[in-house]
Amino acid sequence: MSIFINNDTKLVVQGITGRDGSFHTSQMMEYGTQVVAGVTPGKGGQTFEGPDGTMVPIFNGMDEAVAQTGANTSVVYVPPAFAANAILEAVDSGVSLVVAITEGVPVLDMARAHAFARDKCVRILGPNCPGLLSPGQSKVGILPAQIVTEGPIGVVSRSGTLTYEAVFQLTSVGLGQTTCVGIGGDPLIGTNFIDCLEAFEADPETSAVVMIGEIGGTDEQEAAEFVKAKMSKPVVGFIAGQTAPPGRQMGHAGAIISGSAGTAEEKMKAFEDNGIAVAQRPADIVGLIQDALG
Repeated sequence: MSIFINNDTKLVVQGITGRDGSFHTSQMMEYGTQVVAGVTPGKGGQTFEGPDGTMVPIFNGMDEAVAQTGANTSVVYVPPAFAANAILEAVDSGVSLVVAITEGVPVLDMARAHAFARDKCVRILGPNCPGLLSPGQSKVGILPAQIVTEGPIGVVSRSGTLTYEAVFQLTSVGLGQTTCVGIGGDPLIGTNFIDCLEAFEADPETSAVVMIGEIGGTDEQEAAEFVKAKMSKPVVGFIAGQTAPPGRQMGHAGAIISGSAGTAEEKMKAFEDNGIAVAQRPADIVGLIQDALG
């Protein structure tokens, strides 16, 4: 099985005619994702040609796209100034999942979008995230398909690049994945570690989970407590930013240490105290997963 997306995912690409949207639409279609529609205001009635010649209809708005195609998922490749409105439009259209790839969306805009999504019971992944990929089923976002393979390991990460690194290492030793999820590193994100851990715990085909965090905030500490209290499956963790100086932003907008809160040391201790095996470096993840699986 998988979490959040599968063979039944029917995807709308918001911003399908832009540079990033068109490139990644082709990549998603090539992987086998059911891309059923695109949305670009003012370009309704046009079509997007996929790599196999499949023609995807383009609509002016999400409501029309969902009504005519039965889409249940949206992915957003829209510039930061307009991304929150695109997310709001997607949430209001009736889809159940919105994956926001866009980086640099204003925090206040996202606060409004997240509140609206909660009211509508719609899941948002991101923003500023690479999306997710369920090997052999569906790819929504920008994760490179060539490094994944089907198997029993769930992967969830705040860092896109480290997601790729962990997945590549797992695949290299024959440990495939059920779903790989990049939740994003902004201060306000829709789907967090606990949401993903809960889904992996409920997925019968996931045997173990790799969780990659980074400095800043307390999400990793809260996730560690959830693992101890609620999870029966082994979890291996890694924290990026172990050498980052206090007060310095490292990569993501959410990766800022404030005083003693949010340090790598604090997060790694929380992992250890709650039964999560801690990798000192990304290269250690595979060995710890192998040990956990016996």
